Amino acid sequence: MAQQERPGSDGEHLVQQRLGTTERADRFYGDQVLDHLNVRMQEFVARQEMFFLATADRHGECDSTFRAGPPGFVQVLDDRTLAYPEYRGNGVMASIGNISENPRLGIMMIDFTRDRIGLHINGRARVVMDEEMRAQHDDLPVDPVPGRRAQLWVTVEVEEAYIHCAKHIPHLQKVPAQQRGARAWGTDDVKRKGGDFFGAAAEAGERPPFRRAAHRNEHLRGGLHEDIEDAVYQDAAPVPAATSRAAQAGQAAGAGPRVDGREDVVEELNAEFLDRVEQVLARARPRGPVEDDPAFRGWFGRRDA
Repeated sequence: MAQQERPGSDGEHLVQQRLGTTERADRFYGDQVLDHLNVRMQEFVARQEMFFLATADRHGECDSTFRAGPPGFVQVLDDRTLAYPEYRGNGVMASIGNISENPRLGIMMIDFTRDRIGLHINGRARVVMDEEMRAQHDDLPVDPVPGRRAQLWVTVEVEEAYIHCAKHIPHLQKVPAQQRGARAWGTDDVKRKGGDFFGAAAEAGERPPFRRAAHRNEHLRGGLHEDIEDAVYQDAAPVPAATSRAAQAGQAAGAGPRVDGREDVVEELNAEFLDRVEQVLARARPRGPVEDDPAFRGWFGRRDA
């Protein structure tokens, strides 16, 4: 039997080690984290009317948003592929723009009204024109509401799927149809879209111009990040032998020989970052064993450790 790879990021594995939760995390990984959608997950997806979407651009700057539609608007193409439509919006195209630079995304579906449970889906996305999508999948429904007709589709190759447990999810009730107004799918009517609810437009003439946040020493752990100027690397002097616990661990694991310049700067920044992480984690208190044995069983046919 092939050995199972450990899900999750290096960062979460580091935090687990420092807080003593590795064993509990491994139980969750083994019981709950799939690389596909099982039958119960597919059924859950097929009846959802909304989800939350997280994307990031090539710099790692994040965006979160909300998507909604009639039940089944997210199409389950097979156990490893989803597709959702992009309806007409405000024209900003933040999520699609991010996906064009960085295909990784996270989807969070929560059923607030029936099962009171959630499903995480992480994977790689591809943007597809509606015509191309329908040529490949001729059984896709055509929505009768004009504002809910897809301009684009996003297909998602599922890499991780796992439960979000019920304990913090509020139980909500739908407002009866006769008590709520019809949703204004695809409208440009400012009032029906919510107007200037937060007063931002009213302040537009008085506030200074928008400025993007400066990027300082941003880097990806174990790699070179573009926000570090080339000049910094070119002028970099050799750094002293690293003394942080993280750097020592890297050397013990067989890290390659040091090269002056870029690799020195990256190593120095990584060591500084990990030292700060360790300082924060050192002040955290690991959970007691009494918190480690919930007997909750998940809705997707697997135990929620």
